[in-house]
Amino acid sequence: MYAIEELARFVANHPSKALPERTREAISLLVADLMAATAAGLDTPLAAAAREAAREVHGSGAAQVWLTELQLSVGGAAMANAAAASALDIDDGHRGAAGHAGAGVIPAALAVGQARGSSDSEILDAIALGYDVALRVATARPTGSFRTYSSGLWVGYGVAAAAGRLLRLTEMEQAHALGIAGAEGPISFATGSSRFQGSTVKEVIPPAVTAGLVAAYRASAGATGPLDLLDNNNLFDRSVLTGRLGDEWWLEQCYLKPYACCRYMHAAVDAILNMRRPGKPVRSLRIETFPQGLKLSNARAPRTLEAGQYSYYFSCALAALHGAAALQPVDPAMLSDPAVLDLASRIELIEHEDFAASFPEKTPCRVVLDQGDGPETRTVFHPLGDVTNPMSRNAISEKFRRIGAANMNPAWQDEMLSALNGLLDGGFSRLFAAQNNQTHRLVQKMHQ
Repeated sequence: MYAIEELARFVANHPSKALPERTREAISLLVADLMAATAAGLDTPLAAAAREAAREVHGSGAAQVWLTELQLSVGGAAMANAAAASALDIDDGHRGAAGHAGAGVIPAALAVGQARGSSDSEILDAIALGYDVALRVATARPTGSFRTYSSGLWVGYGVAAAAGRLLRLTEMEQAHALGIAGAEGPISFATGSSRFQGSTVKEVIPPAVTAGLVAAYRASAGATGPLDLLDNNNLFDRSVLTGRLGDEWWLEQCYLKPYACCRYMHAAVDAILNMRRPGKPVRSLRIETFPQGLKLSNARAPRTLEAGQYSYYFSCALAALHGAAALQPVDPAMLSDPAVLDLASRIELIEHEDFAASFPEKTPCRVVLDQGDGPETRTVFHPLGDVTNPMSRNAISEKFRRIGAANMNPAWQDEMLSALNGLLDGGFSRLFAAQNNQTHRLVQKMHQ
């Protein structure tokens, strides 16, 4: 049996309503966190362009574009929501996968589920299975074989799994859906070969969502795909792909992000925030990290929010001068702030042998900061939000309020948080209703 067939059997046949309570709670937290990321990213050029393209290309339908008045087709809504959720790089991720599953899987599952009128338990099952497939495929790749860390290269498998589960595909139909998604997913340039990470292309998650959804619907209509894509032992570890299916749920291993920048630099930000003394001058700042950190675009004077997200220099300068709030989310005006750019130009960034073998399981950093009283040093191995240093539900609620404040008034935030925190009792219909009840307040702002 091919690995894709084994994964498809798991997705198609896993018993319904059998998720452990802790897994259901983890899904609820991941949905809340992704809605926070969406609230913050909704008004970015990246997300606005995706919405307009989705409306023009995919047309209207029964699926909701989160926090807007738009109702689009399944593909259009899922693509637009994935773009907004991943716009500011503050969405969930997974260390072994070295990327983000939630910004693909959750928008797809909610769009298909809403359009089909799926039950709450069906949507929860689809999200769990979609995360599992996506993260297994990503983590099964030997680190040395990574051509790029773009999540779009593998998240489409999880999208096809989640959609296929909701479409009630048979084992073989689900296998073909995974094969089509893998064969027809987006192309992404190798890490370091282009500055594409500084553009709205980023990690190519939205096109992967489109590819995964189309794969599931095509398979439902009788299309076939290659089933042996994951059976090259030099590229995929079969024990990771299919070992202990259903014994543990991989979404429980995801990290959450307090800062709107690449996870690689969160340990450095935590160290800086621990040491910074507001008002003190920053005479020097040195960051020691793992080798892959130096492969980011790392522009000292980024021109876009996307470029800033992939720059140790810019993000760490923001943290040192303005504290955590400056990364929750980033104000575009900071891209031209003279003090930030001056410090970014002076930061020293090097790889250190202490962290050479850390990635992708860990993203540690050591920071040496001189604020006028001599150098101080902090090393952070597990940044805030890691599984071993988790963010609580209260912290996620605070994140939602903080990063969504520019696009949502407090009353609307209250209603959304009530629906999100009560998701397992009130269901997804309550969440969809909360998004719609006061949408006009945001839409008016967007059209000003």
